[in-house]
Formats: sequence, structure tokens, C-alpha cells
Amino acid sequence: MATDVRDPSPEYLAFWREYHLCTFTTLRPDGTPHVTPVGVTYDPEAGLARVITSKHRAKVANILAAGPEGARVAVCQVQGRRWATLEGRAVVRTEPELIADAVSRYAERYGRTPSPNPDRVLIEITLDRALGRG
Repeated sequence: MATDVRDPSPEYLAFWREYHLCTFTTLRPDGTPHVTPVGVTYDPEAGLARVITSKHRAKVANILAAGPEGARVAVCQVQGRRWATLEGRAVVRTEPELIADAVSRYAERYGRTPSPNPDRVLIEITLDRALGRG
């Protein structure tokens, strides 16, 4: 069922605030999907989802290979019959203040602050579709 990215139902938003690992899907340059587990934070007010990772990961290379406009991606979480997917265009951000904000959001959702990582980058997803079943 479709959900308004910027105005999700309270149940949809609550699901995205619970502790759930997610899958992150990018497309390789040959068009095949690359799916990895990640932590995701969802900010409906800004219309963004955020993923922190190391700059050397394949998902980062896949996004960069798509060019300056970014890459179409999807993040998804599931628990039993409940599921939620966010889709949009991802870009890689390296600004320290944006990474620090994303780390703070991650710590709030997942209950732990990630270890320092000088190679950390932010994958910022501008959302245009939200789907799910609560």
C-alpha cells in the first residue's frame, strides 16, 4: 500500500523508529541488483532516508557510478507480516556535519553510537515513494 513519504501514518512512522535491520538495494553498473544489510533512519519532514557506511563499500561505488544525479535505490525492513519500503534517489555525502547528524540519528534509532570511522560517508536518499503493510 502506498504511503505519503512526507506524511506517513503514525503506525508507518513508528515502524521506522523501531529497531529493525534493513536491506539496501542498489544497481550495479551492469544493471543487476546489489542487496546488503544496513541501518536506516527515516526523516519524513525532510523527505530523506539516511545510511552511514564506509566509502569503500560496493553500495557507494554503485551510487557513484550512476553519475552526479545519483542512483535509484530502495531500503526495506520486515517483521513478520509488517514491511515497509522507501525508494528514491541516493547520493553520497562527505560533509562532516551531515555525517555527524546521520550518526546521531543512527544512535537514536539503534541504541548505540557507531565506532569512529575516518572513511565514513553518508548515503542520503531523497525519497519519492513509500510502500508498506502494517
